Amino acid sequence: MQRSPQQAGPESRTPPSAPSTTPTPAWAAADCSAAEPIGGLQEYYYELCMEKSQEIKPFILHILQEVDEEIEKGLVGITLNVAGNCHLMPVERVTGEDFWILCRILKNNPYINASIHLCSSGLDVRYNLISDVGVSYAAKLLQKQHNLIYLNLMFNDIGPEGGELIAKALHKNTTLKHLRMTGNKIENKGGMFFAAMLQINSSLEKLDVGDCDLEESTVHLGHMLKENQCLVELHMCKHDIKNCGMKQLCDALYLNRSLRYLDVSCNKITQDGMVCLANVLKSNTTLEVIDLSFNRIENAGANYLSDALASHNRTLKALSVVSNNIEGEGLVALSQSMKTNPTLSNIYIWGNKFDEATRVAYSDLIHMGRLKSDNTDVEPFVVDGHVYLAEVSNGLKRHYYWTPGYGEACSPSSNAGFTLVPVGQYL
Repeated sequence: MQRSPQQAGPESRTPPSAPSTTPTPAWAAADCSAAEPIGGLQEYYYELCMEKSQEIKPFILHILQEVDEEIEKGLVGITLNVAGNCHLMPVERVTGEDFWILCRILKNNPYINASIHLCSSGLDVRYNLISDVGVSYAAKLLQKQHNLIYLNLMFNDIGPEGGELIAKALHKNTTLKHLRMTGNKIENKGGMFFAAMLQINSSLEKLDVGDCDLEESTVHLGHMLKENQCLVELHMCKHDIKNCGMKQLCDALYLNRSLRYLDVSCNKITQDGMVCLANVLKSNTTLEVIDLSFNRIENAGANYLSDALASHNRTLKALSVVSNNIEGEGLVALSQSMKTNPTLSNIYIWGNKFDEATRVAYSDLIHMGRLKSDNTDVEPFVVDGHVYLAEVSNGLKRHYYWTPGYGEACSPSSNAGFTLVPVGQYL
């Protein structure tokens, strides 16, 4: 049974579970009690762990040692990637207590910008066990660390209370540009705080709230899109969006002039939702990437989109309709729109129902050079005089949830969406 704040003694090391009213655990007592950094990050981490009687994690020590070496080389950008799904070395996942230590290091050390991918300032702690307890320290970090522009909290057992803390921290934060909350079950309560925050925040440009157990989120996020004119990329996969929700989003897109990447994959959108989206595309001049993968737009929905792309829209660069129960008629219509639309460069169609007309149409696009092989997920081959299409590992975000064991993790062909819509350097 968890003790109340009044019952918890000074020696307790059990972090509370409700961060919105979280009393400070003993191991994170007064900030001023922690030792100031006097050496490298690895040494500072060791001293903090000893002072707070925390277990020293070899994986974190190894990461900080690499950062210290980069500091010695005089590099401006410093990597702090503590992802819990690293397969290259033994990993013990970061807990809320561990994360408090990391936040202390980031907040106090004068050398670190906590940068991800060697150049851009950020912190990647995906696939760990930070929970609502640890995320309260992430919220404090957002308020005090002004170099942080990328924060990846993906799949960290963060709930509605943790979502509220992060959203409220971003009311005043003016530096964070990219936030990934993917897979944290913040539910509708947390989602409403994010929608409210986005009507105030003027710096966040990329947000992923996919797979967060949000339902009917389009009402609040639709209102947000009408007000917010700085968000560039929005991921809303697995939101249980139906056609009425798609209409609410499209109504907002008529007024929005900043969004360039819309991800509504893995929802319940059908051909009726495509009527609304096609009408938006006839007048919208900002959307460049749309991910409709794993919906059910079928032939009729594909035809609506192809009409808009062939005759009206000249700004969309990439479209994914992977696994949408589209047959030959709709797929051929989309291929025909590429012949008259010079801007649409990337199209992804695998998982639909290919007939011979479809296979020939996309084979012709590739062979004539209109569709580059890196910009689609199919490759033609011929057997006994008949054209077939094979799947290739290209897409808008093939390596969004995992990193390949070999090859380039951030190749433009596998993660085309982020190449087409960059936000800051390497974000």
